[in-house]
Amino acid sequence: MNLIDTFQDLVAQVPEFLQPLIVVLAGAVPFIEGEGATTIGIIGGIHPIVAAIAAIIGNFACVALLVLLGSGARDAVVSRRRAQLKARESVVVGGGSESAVDPIDASVPVEETTPRKAKFQRAFERYGVPGVSLLGPLLLPTQFTATMLAAAGVTKARILLWQGIAIVAWTTAFTILISSVVNAVH
Repeated sequence: MNLIDTFQDLVAQVPEFLQPLIVVLAGAVPFIEGEGATTIGIIGGIHPIVAAIAAIIGNFACVALLVLLGSGARDAVVSRRRAQLKARESVVVGGGSESAVDPIDASVPVEETTPRKAKFQRAFERYGVPGVSLLGPLLLPTQFTATMLAAAGVTKARILLWQGIAIVAWTTAFTILISSVVNAVH
């Protein structure tokens, strides 16, 4: 049994007033997101509008949390790096020899580029924040995209605005599609 089946079974087993909460939780899961969560809710018998709203809330809440945490982590790393550079500069300016400054910092790990990160970087350079946010679900889960944007130094407000637009648009599109299919089958 996979995660989607688990959420669908859970929707069917809980009381009706708790079903949207299950959709909210499903929306927070990468690769399920708003699109999958609204599908789970609609197939589980939840009204499409309620399923869509719950899926959007779950997906956006998770993305917002990751953006806040990712931005905070980036700020901490950048501040630490600036402090290290400033300390080195003061050693040189304060009368130390030029050789006292090691141009390569062994404490900073060399970043390896994964295929997923390379794909994101190419898309980011080509389409910017709006394009990566709106087209991102075709490549990566919104949670990954938003975290990478935060790590790249994009402002939290800009990430959340465009990720919110993308989540609403994709979830709405899937809600309409799945509702149409379910109505055609019944």
